[in-house]
Amino acid sequence: MWFQNPLMITILLASLLLFLSQTHAQNSPQDYLAAHNRARAGVGVGPMVWSDTVAAYAQAYAQERSKDCAMVHSTGPYGENIAAGYYPEFSGADAVKLWVDEKPKYDYASNSCIRGDCGHYTQVVWRTSVRLGCSRVSCPKLSQFVVCNYDPPGNYIGERPYASPL
Repeated sequence: MWFQNPLMITILLASLLLFLSQTHAQNSPQDYLAAHNRARAGVGVGPMVWSDTVAAYAQAYAQERSKDCAMVHSTGPYGENIAAGYYPEFSGADAVKLWVDEKPKYDYASNSCIRGDCGHYTQVVWRTSVRLGCSRVSCPKLSQFVVCNYDPPGNYIGERPYASPL
């Protein structure tokens, strides 16, 4: 029997530990903060801090979206970025990378997006958004929904996300 074979038990346990580590990897508050704060430091904006209050809001909204992963904003009191990944390993860090990858589409001189959307990026680096809360949930068909909320919100028309480019 396989359960009497020490090698098979070791392989099974190693596989289980690998699976568990992958499902929680890059989804901790520190992972979200690190990804945001790297982007912010790149343009001279101070770091954000984790807010349990903002995170609770993000978690509640993510739970609502867990039924369908619909790309619909909560329209709540915070700034918000959302993303969905259609593979089980899509992490919170992957979502933040998608948002930060919009940086080349933001033109500081005109304070506008060129060649597509850049509003996720500008929210990440918005100088007055200092508290962050994020959540990730699984949805049907192996998709993941990630939401990050920002307090206070940013992306105000006519305002720049940061003082000047480095």
